[in-house]
Amino acid sequence: MRECPFTCWYAPPSENADDSRTLRPGIVPPVTSPRRAGSPAEVFGAFLKLGLTSFGGPVAHLGYFRDELVTRRRWIDDRGYGELVALSQFLPGPASSQVGFGLGLLRAGPLGALAAWLAFTLPSAIIMVAFAYGADLFGGTIGSGILDGLKIVAVAIVAQAVWGMARSLTPDARRASIAVGAAVLVLVVAGTLGQVAAIVLGALAGLLLCRMPGETPGPDLDFGVSRRVGATSLAVFAVLLVGLPIAAATLGGTVVGVADAFYRAGALVFGGGHVVLPLLEAEVVTGGWVDAEQFLAGYGVAQAVPGPLFTFAAYLGALAAPGAAGLATAAIALVAVFVPGFLLLVGVLPFWNALRTRPAAQALLRGANAAVVGILAAALYDPVFVTAVTGPASFALALVCFVLLISWRVPPWVVVIVGAVCGVGLAFL
Repeated sequence: MRECPFTCWYAPPSENADDSRTLRPGIVPPVTSPRRAGSPAEVFGAFLKLGLTSFGGPVAHLGYFRDELVTRRRWIDDRGYGELVALSQFLPGPASSQVGFGLGLLRAGPLGALAAWLAFTLPSAIIMVAFAYGADLFGGTIGSGILDGLKIVAVAIVAQAVWGMARSLTPDARRASIAVGAAVLVLVVAGTLGQVAAIVLGALAGLLLCRMPGETPGPDLDFGVSRRVGATSLAVFAVLLVGLPIAAATLGGTVVGVADAFYRAGALVFGGGHVVLPLLEAEVVTGGWVDAEQFLAGYGVAQAVPGPLFTFAAYLGALAAPGAAGLATAAIALVAVFVPGFLLLVGVLPFWNALRTRPAAQALLRGANAAVVGILAAALYDPVFVTAVTGPASFALALVCFVLLISWRVPPWVVVIVGAVCGVGLAFL
């Protein structure tokens, strides 16, 4: 068996590990033997395909992953994949990217995890940075109409996210009440403070109100990460979360400020995807790096590209510094927003099997997820709605886009095109 050059970081499962699962009709075959583990190049190729074709947001990404890596390539079986998805949803960070990172880790160790992230992320990140540098080309009636249309599309997409998340994460009166309380708190206490307080209080309310005894956890996960490595990853996460704000206040400068802002945003995103919107808005718009119109225009474009929505950070980072310096701040923002979720995933993997059996942990998660719905609902109102909807015509276009997404199930990238074209029409009218 090929030795992993990073044995201190990652140890492939033992050849003697129990793999007695047998195939049954309709069941995806089990994960391949460690002796046939893949290479980082294989992982990069698989995820590059996904990074170029995975439209539709985090939930759709998970479907693409299952089809390509569970059904076709058989890197992991359905039960193991479901457990990895559950763990990623439990943690802050971009869930689909964390699942991809974990699958790369399982297939080819640390280099495989890095290859999975790079291949899945770079296509959309490059497009977003190109848009940041080309945004000035959107001048005149046509350009302003396109940008106005993209902002209106953002209203429909965030409304769709609130609708879908509310149906799954607040199915009862208790969790719906937690969501409403979180929305009120965020609207009253602006900025990151209100959002963090809403998540913490929501989790505590979940602990008191949302216990559901009798649930049984799924199968164990074993990615070969030792407890020492897990503890180190959690320590690094905490040090950066505390140290970066201190460094930003002490040293000043755009580079450290961008690293701090985007790291904190990535560290506090429960639910991933659209939930990063209010956190980033509180950092970059309130901080004066980007105005509200640039923010929403970039967010609209982010819906039309494949890959993770978190690459929106690259667009914002590029706008945070003038000229060529924007490339450096774009790279820093992109890395900083993803790193917290990956550190947490690696940190929790060796402890998750014991933690996940505790009812209290599941109750905390239910409350935090309900609070996330409230935070996103508050963001739907401000800044999304109040910035984009300026009259009856823009409101009507937002409704059309919303119905296309919800009722007609039109792909988001098509809705983006519709919104941009209609925005030009409204501009001429």
